[in-house]
Parts: sequence; structure tokens; C-alpha cells
Amino acid sequence: MKRVDDFRLRFGKQELVPIMIGGMGVDISTAELALEAARLGGIGHISDAMLPTVADRRYDTDFVKEKLKQYKYNIDNSDKSAVKFDLGQVAESTRLHVSKTMEAKRGSGMVFINCMEKLTMNAPRETLTVRLREALNAGIDGITLAAGLHLGSLALIEDHPRFRDAKIGIIVSSVRALQLFLRKNAKLNRLPDYVVVEGPLAGGHLGFGMDWAQYDLRTITLEVMEYLRTEKLDIPVIPAGGIFTGSDAAGYLDMGAAAVQVATRFTVAQECGLPKDVQQEYFKASEDEIEVNTISPTGYPMRMLKSSPAIGSGIRPGCESYGYILDANGNCAYIDAYNREVALHPDEKKISVMDKTCLCTHMRNFKCWTCGHYTYRLKDTTRKLADGSYQVLTAEHIFHDYQYSTDNKIVLPA
Repeated sequence: MKRVDDFRLRFGKQELVPIMIGGMGVDISTAELALEAARLGGIGHISDAMLPTVADRRYDTDFVKEKLKQYKYNIDNSDKSAVKFDLGQVAESTRLHVSKTMEAKRGSGMVFINCMEKLTMNAPRETLTVRLREALNAGIDGITLAAGLHLGSLALIEDHPRFRDAKIGIIVSSVRALQLFLRKNAKLNRLPDYVVVEGPLAGGHLGFGMDWAQYDLRTITLEVMEYLRTEKLDIPVIPAGGIFTGSDAAGYLDMGAAAVQVATRFTVAQECGLPKDVQQEYFKASEDEIEVNTISPTGYPMRMLKSSPAIGSGIRPGCESYGYILDANGNCAYIDAYNREVALHPDEKKISVMDKTCLCTHMRNFKCWTCGHYTYRLKDTTRKLADGSYQVLTAEHIFHDYQYSTDNKIVLPA
């Protein structure tokens, strides 16, 4: 039986171990995790989700405090259209995180940044432009365009000197999404360097409706590969979502995929940004404790643990501090849901909002426990300790298990 190490991902003359760790937002896919993937010869992602907040935590900046101070007068106002990000601070936070990460990079692999279109930040075009351009300025190896069709994203950076130098990829969940992206950007004469095909078993936001279970990753991957062959486009295809073992990964590589993107198993790596107590919740989870719901204000279905503290929380919208999901008019579905519940329960000091969640505040505080479908299998990848907790793994151990394992076996830690 073949193993992942029998294959290589090729970008021109560069060869990499065909393992890409996916971007998990708000510093869950930390610089340390991405750097380990690069050191081991693969690709790791950092995320550009809520980078001003991440910068405050990592680099002692005060972006959140300054934004809150500026807009504190608006906290009780349901109209958030006035709450804008300082683009200079968005640029500085991106530059800090990317440059510090790239300075620390060792090994033959690469570090990419995951850039979510759905982080609209009350100025979608302006904030996305800054985030993309500053990541390129700071030396990132590549950008993965995620959480949206990104039909206009390439045009925002086409005049950047690294536009054809850095690797740029797109995440899609259907052939149609890829077709739309390619057609929209045809005039730029700049094809994506890779296509990540994310299936319905992935963690976090999904590119499907609530009928997600009717789809499967292998079929979509084959459809994308066939379309690219028909169009005579030589673009590496990287399946993602539900690839739990090295044998799973090798199966996709053997059928023609260029690499695989994996993330769920790395949520319980020592280098992952999830707090240790939350990692134990992931280990303990059973299959029936994982759900796909519609509480995200982005409009996308989202997979998470049912025990997530974010579910049913009725906290006041944190837009003056955060506000990353505000659309171009300053609207967010959580604000509407929150105001509805306040109006229905005017005398209650504490309310519950079941249909939406304040994604910004809860992701920032690691209370929105998004996860992949196979999270319930994580307990089978490690050892249970005497105190009843599970041993947290190193990223190197997980990476090597993907790289070298065969026969659907998972190597337990020593």
C-alpha cells in the first residue's frame, strides 16, 4: 500500500511533502503550528481572521482597546454603520503577524495565510485589499482565498509586485464555484496555483447548504480534476475535509490529487492555539455531540460541538471592539437576533439567543468550538492518562503519522 511520503507536491521546481495544514481562524492555526508544517517540508497556514485582536494578544498592541475607546459611545445603538476599522491598524496587525512568522520560518516547506472573504469588517473591499496586500508585503509564501467566491479579490492585488511570485489558491466546494472564479479572473491572465476542494465533512464554515450530507469529497474532487483536464489547465487539486488517516490521504494522492489539506487532527496538537481545557473537550466528544447548525451570522452552515458555550449565548454584540462580520452597511444577523430577544424579554437581565451567535466575541474567547466531522475519533489517536485526560500530541507526531502510516493505522504517542 502506498503512503503519503511516496508522493510530492510540485510548485515548479520546488517539491514539498503533500500535506497542508488548513487555516483555522483567530489564531487556532498558530504561527507555531504553521512553522512546524514548514519545517517538516509541508505547508502550514496561519489565519488572517481578527488579526488586530491576535496582534494584541501576541505583540502587546492595543488595537481593540483603541477601537472600543473610539466607538464606546455607540455601544447601546443598534445601528453599527459608524463603527469602522482603522485601515492603518489592520495593515500593521497583518504585517506584524506575517513578518514575525516568516522571520521564524525554517525548513524546506512553506507558510500560507488563509484569507476569509466573509470578514467584511464594515468595508469589504477596503479591508480585504489591505489584508491581502500587507500579507504580500510581509513576505508570506502564499495566500489561500477562503470563505467566499472571491470573484474580485485578485483584481485588488494585480498591480502588486508579488502578484505572480507568491502562490495564490482558492477554496471551492463545487466545480461551479471554480468555474465562476476562473471566468471572473480570466482577463488577469493569472491562474490560481492550486485549488483546495473542501468537502462537507470539514470543520467550521461549510460551502454547502443544510443538505451537505448529500455530497461527498471524492466525487467533487474527481469532478474538479476532470473539469481542469477538459480545459487543459494544469492546476494542483488539494482535497480537504474528513481526511483522517495517512491511508485516507494516500488514497486521494493515488487518484491524482496533488496534496491533501488536513486540520481536525491538529486541533489537539501542542502547537495549536486552542486552550488545553478545550482540547480535552474535543478528545472527549462523541459522534452525536457534533452538529451542523446555522448560528453563524455569515449565512454559512457551521460544524461545531453541541457543548460550545457560544450556542444560546445572549451577550451584547461586541461590534465596537470587534465587528469583523459587519457588512458594507454595518449590519450583522446576530445584532438583529439579539435586538429581537431584548424586545421580547425587556425585563430580563440575561437573555438567550439560539438562532445566531456573536461570532467575533466567541471566536476571540475560544468559546465557539468549531470542528471537523471526525473529531469524535481524536480519542483514538492518543493515550488516556491516569487522571482521565488525554495526552496532547506534538504537531510533528501527527504530521509524520500522516506522512508515513499505512493500512489505515494511526501511531499512538510514546
